[in-house]
Amino acid sequence: MNDLTQTPEMIIGAMGARARLATTILAAAPSAQKAEALLAAARALRGATAKIILANRLDMERGTANGLTAAMLDRLRLDEARIAGIADAVEQVATLADPVGQIIDESVRPNSLKLQRVRVPLGVIGIIYESRPNVTADAAALGLRSGNAVILRGGSEAVESNRAIHSAMVAGIVEAGLPADAVQLVPSTDRALVGAMLRAVGLIDIIVPRGGKSLVARVQEEARVPVLAHLDGICHTYVDAKADPQMARQIVLNAKMRRTGICGAMETLLIDKDFPQAELLVTSLLDARCDVRGDDAVRAMDDRVEPAQAADWDTEYLDSIVAARIVDGVDEALAHIATHSSHHTDAIVTEDAATAEHFLQACDSAIVMWNASSQFADGGEFGLGAEIGISTGRMHARGPVALEGLTTYKWVVRGTGQVRP
Repeated sequence: MNDLTQTPEMIIGAMGARARLATTILAAAPSAQKAEALLAAARALRGATAKIILANRLDMERGTANGLTAAMLDRLRLDEARIAGIADAVEQVATLADPVGQIIDESVRPNSLKLQRVRVPLGVIGIIYESRPNVTADAAALGLRSGNAVILRGGSEAVESNRAIHSAMVAGIVEAGLPADAVQLVPSTDRALVGAMLRAVGLIDIIVPRGGKSLVARVQEEARVPVLAHLDGICHTYVDAKADPQMARQIVLNAKMRRTGICGAMETLLIDKDFPQAELLVTSLLDARCDVRGDDAVRAMDDRVEPAQAADWDTEYLDSIVAARIVDGVDEALAHIATHSSHHTDAIVTEDAATAEHFLQACDSAIVMWNASSQFADGGEFGLGAEIGISTGRMHARGPVALEGLTTYKWVVRGTGQVRP
């Protein structure tokens, strides 16, 4: 910490107080000013490319020495192209419609009172994340555009990169006349500061964790403020008896193998017992160097299939591994999903519209899909711009959380002197 005389609670308390003051300015800021602040921040990011790369090099050297995996190092690495992509994403958020002030609905009561529900910012958002330095810019951009102040706590792996990106973002924000305290970066990677954020009732309005299972689990277990998060991405693809075989093959391969380490990757494949080319799906995955763990019916299709254990149906592999099972129709598939899904993203492949609609209505997940790869579970692919995360909860926002998900609403009542009898 910068000042050893300050406790974690004092540090977060001071940051929260400053953020709260910033929200009063952001809530009243014109949409054009918020957009210009993000455009200026994007310019500042491009102008700071050399500094950001130098800072990232320090993180990469430390990460290599500390034994980070190749996948972790790849998520951490920044170069000119990736920094340009980060700046592009900030600019894209600037062009999105401002949700603040939007009228959700309105009515006139019999006594002539005029009622409106109007979108307003959530307030102060705490974002706790690991390894990916682009989150620093994405979270700052989404928070600012939606009128919220953000307190960012990045992982120790990317500490130098996060500081360099944050510095550039703040320079652009201040250039546009908005307060630097709109986007604050926790000054230390001390884990005690995470605990202080989770207990900051009245200072932080909501916590968004982005990272591995252990981070999200800790946040959900310890938080005293509301949390917007998902713990696992146990995503299913059900191939119906009336699925087009080639479409099914392409979707299954993409859903599992395009990127195995993202939360929208398929982890369980369910195949209808009457689908005529089930073996095609299984052998295609195996030939693509995916380990398949199957029930007895799937194992009978290829000697390379390993026996599935009970834990496989509840595992987010984030790797080239899939669990596969034969089911007796859509209702058995839905029953399996209801038991084992993490309610993130689940998909059906079929040419039968009635079966598809039944699946879409009955499957209680944040995202349900028909004839599409679960890898589309992404805010950018949904046209939302950058996302702050994907929520699998049932309160407030579900699915990719972007600008609208970072707002709530208030009732606005306009009268002409009415009094209640």
